[in-house]
Amino acid sequence: MTIRSPFPVLLCLCAGLSAPMITQATTADLPDTAEAGSLVIGRTDANAVVRIGDRTIRVTDDGTFVFGVGPEAPAEVVVMITRPGATAEPYRIKVPARDYAIERVNGLPQQTVTPDPKTEARIAAEQARVTKARERDDARTSWLGGFEWPAKGRISGVYGSQRILNGVPKNPHYGVDLAAKSGTPIRAPQAGVVSFAETGLVLTGGTVIVDHGHGVSSVFVHMSRLDVKVGDAIAQGQVLGAVGMTGRATGPHLHWGMNWFGVRLDPQLIAAPMEP
Repeated sequence: MTIRSPFPVLLCLCAGLSAPMITQATTADLPDTAEAGSLVIGRTDANAVVRIGDRTIRVTDDGTFVFGVGPEAPAEVVVMITRPGATAEPYRIKVPARDYAIERVNGLPQQTVTPDPKTEARIAAEQARVTKARERDDARTSWLGGFEWPAKGRISGVYGSQRILNGVPKNPHYGVDLAAKSGTPIRAPQAGVVSFAETGLVLTGGTVIVDHGHGVSSVFVHMSRLDVKVGDAIAQGQVLGAVGMTGRATGPHLHWGMNWFGVRLDPQLIAAPMEP
């Protein structure tokens, strides 16, 4: 059973809301349910230890913490919280089943769909560098400020959809695609630090990752131009580069993905509504 605090707490599924006022809680507070792809923000006592599985989660000085619920989460996520001077207590969050679309994409270079061994090895090496960048964990809390859309355009691809590429079933699509003209500026949805910035990747072309702290990051894919480099401190709304169709793409668009470490998140559940 989830224990509710009698005092105001921060509780958010990150639906693009700005950071609310935070007051001290005397017990933990978490939602009873969370959809796959959600970014969950909770509160507990300062100095509490929070764990999900074998990962210990960073907790701020006022007891705020964040974690993601991925597409492969079990029907129930258990958060173990050990408050100072107390024994570990489980908080159980139900994850309802979610339906996903099927998307068929044709006209891709076949080498990016069924690569030869040499290209496959290159793809694996590139993805390993991306995975390493996503493991960054520091104390910044930019994620508390909410997220804006990095560009405007027609949503042409959604989170979790089963991709059938040139007739070949492939991995699901973990992000949101925005169809936009090549050269359209891509802006940081929230402040952070650039943890990855490379051009020429086989599948993703020009790729930038912005780390928002506590393992929360955004990735921008198929970029025609990169205006940032690794280590740059980025403000919300700063131009990162431009929309393109580099890598495995049939037309100009931006793929925006979000992660909590290796957990894939759904930007459409997290960002504020796209303004016209």
